[in-house]
Amino acid sequence: MGVEPGSEVAVGTVGQWRLVWLKFSEHRMAYWSAVFIALVYLTAAFAEFLAPTTPEAYDPRYTMTPPQMPHLFYRDEEGTLRLQAHVQGFSSKRDPMTLQRVFAPDPEARIPIGFFVRGTPYHLWGLIPMDRHLFGPLEPGQPFYLLGSDRLGRDVLSRLIYGTRISMSIGLIGVALSLVIGVTLGGMSGYFGGWVDTVVQRVIEFIMSIPTIPLWMGLAAAIPVTWSPVLVYLIITAIISLIGWTALAREVRGRFMSWRNEPFVLAARLDGTGDLTIIRRHLVPGFLSHIIATVTLAIPAMIIAETSLSFLGIGLRPPAVSWGVLLQEAQNIRSLAQAPWLLAPGAAVIVTVLALNFLGDGLRDAADPYEG
Repeated sequence: MGVEPGSEVAVGTVGQWRLVWLKFSEHRMAYWSAVFIALVYLTAAFAEFLAPTTPEAYDPRYTMTPPQMPHLFYRDEEGTLRLQAHVQGFSSKRDPMTLQRVFAPDPEARIPIGFFVRGTPYHLWGLIPMDRHLFGPLEPGQPFYLLGSDRLGRDVLSRLIYGTRISMSIGLIGVALSLVIGVTLGGMSGYFGGWVDTVVQRVIEFIMSIPTIPLWMGLAAAIPVTWSPVLVYLIITAIISLIGWTALAREVRGRFMSWRNEPFVLAARLDGTGDLTIIRRHLVPGFLSHIIATVTLAIPAMIIAETSLSFLGIGLRPPAVSWGVLLQEAQNIRSLAQAPWLLAPGAAVIVTVLALNFLGDGLRDAADPYEG
């Protein structure tokens, strides 16, 4: 049916961010990856409450215990099936060949578990004293290792949850610092050109030419062993940021070089607008969606860098708890043969990095919703 001449047709307008969201929501893998990453960061924020115990808590009676499988039902002495969430306890014996203590599930020893139980006291965010945990044994002190224990009898699941905070926050803070440095120097290089562009590009080339592993080994040797874990964490984050801004700076430089002579920039100059204001109000907003996509794809690189360095012993060190520090427990053949559950932090790294890459791909595709 045609439109009558002279009749009014309602035309709707959709803003840029609405278009980005509409196209991003069509990318189902990226959408669910965003949900997963949000849950990971919530886990990092509420690690004390979500973990069954603190990362330092240990019990030498239960070293290298295998993971416990939760059960919902059990049969009582009369054979009646009853509902009660529980895990099985352990029975131990000595291996006649190696004389090592071996643990096995004991169906007769039931350990009831529940939600919002009392457990090891802690301070939420270091401020609020609490002793409630999301889940755990109803009776404190009972062995409860859903992901097994390490060589000191510490709960791997609790340490994995606490490690999420450091590993994921290094990604965020490192990318935030790299974003500021990359956008500032890349924007100045592309907008002003000349000697500013030459200096910035030579600095970028110098940083990119430095071999990574020797650089980190030298930096690790320069960090005093007496420094606190918090200070080492800050130094590692700053160094990762100072090395990781180069790619973003070059992308921003290329875009600014193509835009600096556009009519809207010339109009702003003729209107008396300062250079920094033009960069902040006219150039950066037009490139913001691409910056967000680039930053999202840079977070996995930051996480892998921290994990690799801590795994090699030239990054964070105990008593700090990160995924890389936890993977140090799995560096020997004995751990791989007898306690494969110590590789759980590696699985967390793989899944999280894959989710961040899917999220970054979705944001990159949605950054220009007028294409496709």
